[in-house]
Amino acid sequence: MDYETILYAEDGPVGTITLNRPDDGNMFTVTMCHEIRDCIEAMRRETRTRVLVITGAGDKFFCIGGRKDGMEDTTLYAGTLPTLEMYEAIDRLQKPVIASVNGFAVGGGNVLQVVCDLTIAKQSAVFRQVGPMMGSFDAGYGTWYLEDLVGKKRAKEIWYLNPRITAAEALAMGLINKVVPDDRLAEETRAYAMAVAERGAFALASIKGAFNARHGGVSGLARVAHDLLLRSYLESEESHELSDSFRNKRKPDAAKFGR
Repeated sequence: MDYETILYAEDGPVGTITLNRPDDGNMFTVTMCHEIRDCIEAMRRETRTRVLVITGAGDKFFCIGGRKDGMEDTTLYAGTLPTLEMYEAIDRLQKPVIASVNGFAVGGGNVLQVVCDLTIAKQSAVFRQVGPMMGSFDAGYGTWYLEDLVGKKRAKEIWYLNPRITAAEALAMGLINKVVPDDRLAEETRAYAMAVAERGAFALASIKGAFNARHGGVSGLARVAHDLLLRSYLESEESHELSDSFRNKRKPDAAKFGR
């Protein structure tokens, strides 16, 4: 697919989305939010890839937030930058998502890497939440998921005081998983993604579903029970026997139950 604000490429089992607005800090726009969502939804419908990497174009910015340019002047949803659609798409994707942070991850950009399953960053990367300094906030993914990573006290400090966090500090507090030299980020990201891709795809999808069920409510639980466990059950001898007996209007053979 052709996109206006992102790039998408596949390298074996690894798909990569690159936020492609480097002259504006790779900031989200309405179009970018929708394109990221659509790209991820397309990945859900194919089996070529097993891991998604999200990174930023250039060597300075991962993403430093969003712009509302061109949006409707309304307090209704049409006047809200649809970042939630991106975050929800990442959660729904039954493949691990790795943030490869190539520079500043600020505001919504930091929330984006927080929502990803894993984060690898170059040494010079910087992480920051600046919402309260600008009269804005993220009262959902940016708080709950952040608390999961660094703890409640630290998460509140990040939001209340808005410190600049180096990659080394982010690693030490559990905000990210790995730090690598600046000139090795692309190489190390691929190795990281390939290591994940070598694991069982169904097992990884199940694990991700289990983690997400905690915050996902009925939707999160349904992804484990319906999308994953149900598919496994439908391949069981019990399921086949019940389906066959129903179609042929006979009593099922209970000896095949639980097998």
